[in-house]
Amino acid sequence: MRITIDVAMTYRFPRPNTVFLALEAAKGAGQTVVQEHLDIGRAALSRISGDSDVGERVWAQVPDCEMNLTYRALLDVTRPEPRFETLEAMPLHLIPGDVAPYLRPSRYCQSDKFMTFVQRRFGDLSGGLQILALRDWIETNLTYVPGSSDADTNVLETFAGRQGVCRDYAHLMCSLVRAAQIPARMVAVYSPDVEPPDFHAVTEVWLSGKWWLVDATGMTSAASMAIIAVGRDAYDVAFMDSQEPAELLVQSVAVKRV
Repeated sequence: MRITIDVAMTYRFPRPNTVFLALEAAKGAGQTVVQEHLDIGRAALSRISGDSDVGERVWAQVPDCEMNLTYRALLDVTRPEPRFETLEAMPLHLIPGDVAPYLRPSRYCQSDKFMTFVQRRFGDLSGGLQILALRDWIETNLTYVPGSSDADTNVLETFAGRQGVCRDYAHLMCSLVRAAQIPARMVAVYSPDVEPPDFHAVTEVWLSGKWWLVDATGMTSAASMAIIAVGRDAYDVAFMDSQEPAELLVQSVAVKRV
């Protein structure tokens, strides 16, 4: 599937600023960047590898008190849909060293608090079938409510309140999967199926020796996602971190099938 991505944003700062960006589509992992262009005016840019070597992050030294940014890309997504019923969980002692950190609790994903719940509710399942059951439980029991959470909302609050946005769904999915002793990480993606159009958060789970995408909101599927970044939770995959207070003036995200 070929998709186009068009991002535009304007932020105001009290003084010249350095920002850390994660908004360019990653190369590889079932997707090919045909062409792309990032424009941040007079800002000086430097790049580093993203977490787990997925994608790149950009340091932008903005010399003015306003940042005008555009990002446009054309991608081919060739990733197949997972067949979760055929996938198996790996024994813990065989999980690779770069994957093992995604078994642990993190800032917004207190997975250790859910171990009893997962064992009692889903302990008779394993591997991909357990992942499907966890995904279905979240999609059934949570209500997608824009504005119902903020940047400080953690997974315990989401579980208790039974509502949230994609960030909260992904945090809960990561937490329940880790509680089942399966590695899980948060993934920032673009997708033409997301409504309203915006940066989207999903989950990757480690089964049968590979990472597999799953969206607990049910909005999109692996074959229509463009991966941006991965991490332990939202703290690691935020599209922008700013040294100075940032005032949003304009922001739009448009993703379309070609």
